[in-house]
Amino acid sequence: MPARTVPTTDDEVVSAVRDAYSSIAREGAHPEYAETVAEAFGYTAEQLKSIPTESHMGLSCGNPGETVLDLGSGGGIDVFLAAQKVGPKGQAIGLDMSTDMISLARKNAFKQGYKPPQVIFIQTQLTQPLPVETASVDCILSNCVINLLPEAGKAALLKETYRVLKPGGRLVIDDIIGRKSFPDAIRSDLAAYIGCVSGALELEQYRALMKDAGFTDALFVETGGDLDIYKTTGSTSTGCCAPQPNSSTGCSAPSVTPLPQTNIGSLNEWAASYQIFAKKISSDTVATDKSPEAVKRWWDAYPKDKLTSDEVASLLRDPDRSDYALIDVRHEDHVRGHIRGSVQWRGDAFFGRLAKFYDQYSKTKQVIFYCGSSNGRGPRCAA
Repeated sequence: MPARTVPTTDDEVVSAVRDAYSSIAREGAHPEYAETVAEAFGYTAEQLKSIPTESHMGLSCGNPGETVLDLGSGGGIDVFLAAQKVGPKGQAIGLDMSTDMISLARKNAFKQGYKPPQVIFIQTQLTQPLPVETASVDCILSNCVINLLPEAGKAALLKETYRVLKPGGRLVIDDIIGRKSFPDAIRSDLAAYIGCVSGALELEQYRALMKDAGFTDALFVETGGDLDIYKTTGSTSTGCCAPQPNSSTGCSAPSVTPLPQTNIGSLNEWAASYQIFAKKISSDTVATDKSPEAVKRWWDAYPKDKLTSDEVASLLRDPDRSDYALIDVRHEDHVRGHIRGSVQWRGDAFFGRLAKFYDQYSKTKQVIFYCGSSNGRGPRCAA
């Protein structure tokens, strides 16, 4: 089967990357190979044991900070490691382009006992303005994400990272950087692009993008990570992220051909694994006594609404419908009355009771969660 080529438009490139990583989230890969790659790029055995196997998607350095943002959070490993460091009063936020990855990360968070606002996962386009407030983040992590974006998207995301960092805030990027220009067989191959290889910038190109975004003194450190690890037994793909358990075995989806087996030799001759460290200049943003909430729209941290409040009202008025349950989630004071036919639950205890909701309503055809107040921010529904 001939190798698929990198699309010609930015939107098609973003779509191809999103589809490939969504496939990983749904299908998984071999856990032993996932751990081999993760350990090769700096995760300790203790760290890996403390995180769900399904989370081994990202590879980055340590995660210090109070409010930490992970760009391209995948299954959530870096977010969970950050959450362990920032503690219950800190916040770890993961952004990813793939809806399936966000769903997987939220499931992994539930396994670990994490919930909003301490740990948040949000689906968003990383080539667009981030759903994060200006000067609200202490530390940003990014592992093998810049290379996955088209040229304009690379520049846009780096500028957004500068915007959302607090004065003196830190940026830590793990990425692959080209040592020299790739041959066309690699540069045009879609699997190599999705594997975080063929989209790699050369060192001076990366430096220029960082400087243009505002990071004037970025430090580039070659880590010595072995890129040929992706050619080891058990791997049928390339990439800079560790894969999932089960059938898929890497960053590229099963339907995407792995790196073409040309005579280019070792990948380490063509590219290298780097960590990039940078800070936002303290004088670039006026400091305030209290930092803003990092997430612009609090509801982005939860599954998207599927019903409007008007649709719920119509359902309640329909005498022929009884095959549903309405869970009225509200503030603990219950001052706003009762929705007829609903079951009320305190909002501050709601998230931790989801397992009991499932036990009680798993055989109900439709379960609707309705929040009619949300601290004055308007009604929201999910079904």
